[in-house]
Amino acid sequence: MKKTFFLTIFWALSQIAFAQSHLNVLFIGNSYTDVNNLPSLIQQMGYCTGDTITYQANLPGGCTFGQHCNNNSMTLICQGGWDVVVLQEQSQNPSFPIGQVQNEVFPFAKRLVDSVYANNPCANPLFYMTWGRKNGDPDPRNVAAFPPLGTYNGMDSLLALRYMMMKEDNDASVSPVGKVWHYIRDSFPSIELYQADESHPSMAGSYAAACSFYAVLFGKDPTNVTYTSTLDAATASTIRQVAKIVVYDSLSKWLRPLPEADFSYADNNGGVAFTNNSQKADSYLWDFADGTTDTATNPTHAFPAQGTYNVKLIAFRHCVPDTIEKAITVNSGVGLSETVGNSIELFPNPTANYLRISGLENVKSVEIYSADGKKVFEKASPSVTEVIDTKSFASGIYAVGIITNDGAILRKKLIKK
Repeated sequence: MKKTFFLTIFWALSQIAFAQSHLNVLFIGNSYTDVNNLPSLIQQMGYCTGDTITYQANLPGGCTFGQHCNNNSMTLICQGGWDVVVLQEQSQNPSFPIGQVQNEVFPFAKRLVDSVYANNPCANPLFYMTWGRKNGDPDPRNVAAFPPLGTYNGMDSLLALRYMMMKEDNDASVSPVGKVWHYIRDSFPSIELYQADESHPSMAGSYAAACSFYAVLFGKDPTNVTYTSTLDAATASTIRQVAKIVVYDSLSKWLRPLPEADFSYADNNGGVAFTNNSQKADSYLWDFADGTTDTATNPTHAFPAQGTYNVKLIAFRHCVPDTIEKAITVNSGVGLSETVGNSIELFPNPTANYLRISGLENVKSVEIYSADGKKVFEKASPSVTEVIDTKSFASGIYAVGIITNDGAILRKKLIKK
């Protein structure tokens, strides 16, 4: 449906507010979060770079996801207003045999995340990947039943795997604290991450966790942090550098997918039909640059007059935007201008292994789309003649778009054998 232009302004303002460096964070977990007051460590790190958090926490000792589904955690989630909800399971549960985890962990992780999204549509559920015990699971009964738990590497690798499964299955993010610990154990064994119980974090261990969370929460390099807590400067610096390598340098691996905005367009009986090719998005806002907007997925729009319009598509995923803008030339509101000369040729057509496109003078880009609207090829500033390898193209009908430097477009049909 069409909206007046104020909607565009409303959305823009809401996204500016979302991007500010203050976050309301809810921590749900147990003693691994509570020891050394991890939320406060993260808060202190943020102060160094002008980033702040306001937080609440529910951290009963040994508490599981299942128990959190039936205690005050659900009340806190449902009160709303959270930008991030951190979810930390009991330290052993995710490392148990997969059948047990599927029954005792995954369903409750899903229930928690579903509640986060239901009551906080723009929030980021953030799993807290914990670490293996210093010498593996200390319970001989667990080890006898499932031998991989008997070593640090075995237990730690299972925890990492299961937390990544929860991230992917629940459209969530993860703070890979266990990965940071593993790197430190391998490369800097003199840094003691554990307390004497070989389970809970020392101050160095909590500091490593805080560095991981700082990078994920604020999307910033933890080496910019100057806060050291009670650690000596050299140890704190080493931990921050590890967090940069493991977390910050691979942020996309740990964060839930971001939206990727894209669209194509074509004449359609007195208007322009827009095809939304965006990926990983859940809602859309079109700005046609003529004072109107639309929230439909694939709108058709009649422009009021001849001219060039900078059409903008904003694709959102959990309120996070991605924007693409394209200049479209229309003739009296009834379609696209196609002034590219007839000298452009596609050969062979139908094609099997290659396609030669000739006559590409004054052309800005060449794009090829499959029948379902997915872009399978793009070349900016092509040569006068381009030869394209089509062996990997599935059999079917394709649309070839030739966009000139002045914004005009020519569409040609391509058949792949």
